[in-house]
Amino acid sequence: MRTSAAGSRPRRGASGFTLLELLVVVTLIAMASAGVVFAMRDSGATELERDAQRLAALLDSARALSRASGTPVRWTPTGQGFFFDGLPARALPGHWLSPQTRATVTAPLLLGPEPIIGPQTITLRHSERPALALHVHTDGLGPFEVQAPAAPTP
Repeated sequence: MRTSAAGSRPRRGASGFTLLELLVVVTLIAMASAGVVFAMRDSGATELERDAQRLAALLDSARALSRASGTPVRWTPTGQGFFFDGLPARALPGHWLSPQTRATVTAPLLLGPEPIIGPQTITLRHSERPALALHVHTDGLGPFEVQAPAAPTP
């Protein structure tokens, strides 16, 4: 003798998704979209930031080498990169990671051998998008740091 409890029989003709299944799918799609949006950062800004961080580290290294050797070191930008005058050839790299990076300085950048140097700033810009800019700055006592340019005041 066959018996069945209420609701245990399969319904014929019923098809579709439950609300829980739909919520899980929508949540997965939202998470995947957010991951893609965060992964698609502005490549020009990323390249410029990478070059600025690298330059700050190179300037600190050149400053330490200058103090250790007792010889003055001057940093000079060129059309395609930069060079450290006063260090042995190839002691530090002299090229940008991105070919679109350009540097400007208002005065010659002297890195030592004195332990305290004056405040110095280098402005890096993206050649194809001049609105992108970062400053590599030191107050003369601390290490070089990357800073965003100050917003113009009206």
